[in-house]
Amino acid sequence: MSRRLAREQVFKLLFQINFTHTIEEANEQIELYFAENTELEELDTHFILGETRGVLEYQDKIDTILEKYAEGWKISRMGRVDVAILRLAIYEIFYNPEIPIRVSINEAVELAKKFGEDSSPAFINGILGKIISEEQVDSYE
Repeated sequence: MSRRLAREQVFKLLFQINFTHTIEEANEQIELYFAENTELEELDTHFILGETRGVLEYQDKIDTILEKYAEGWKISRMGRVDVAILRLAIYEIFYNPEIPIRVSINEAVELAKKFGEDSSPAFINGILGKIISEEQVDSYE
């Protein structure tokens, strides 16, 4: 599976988790996903699980960053698709140095084009652009 398709699976899993209320329910969603997708290669499983658990681990910090740069928007008012995409991208930008920042932003915009509303790509690109221009991030390659 390509990294793009694996990232799409992470997004879908994070989107499902948006509807849970406890960490136990989130873990159930993760277990269910892997029970239904037994054909995944080990490398794909590692990436999907690592990205998903990473977003969940840093979600409070990610949401603080997101609300800071989503001027006039509370997370509760944003579309769940946009929130899942933004959480994944912000996680990658700040907490996964293996992925170049430009790749994280591009992939987020592509996910928004595929799954979001018509305004989602510009909304997501705008927020991520503000973040990388104003925050201390390792590098924008």
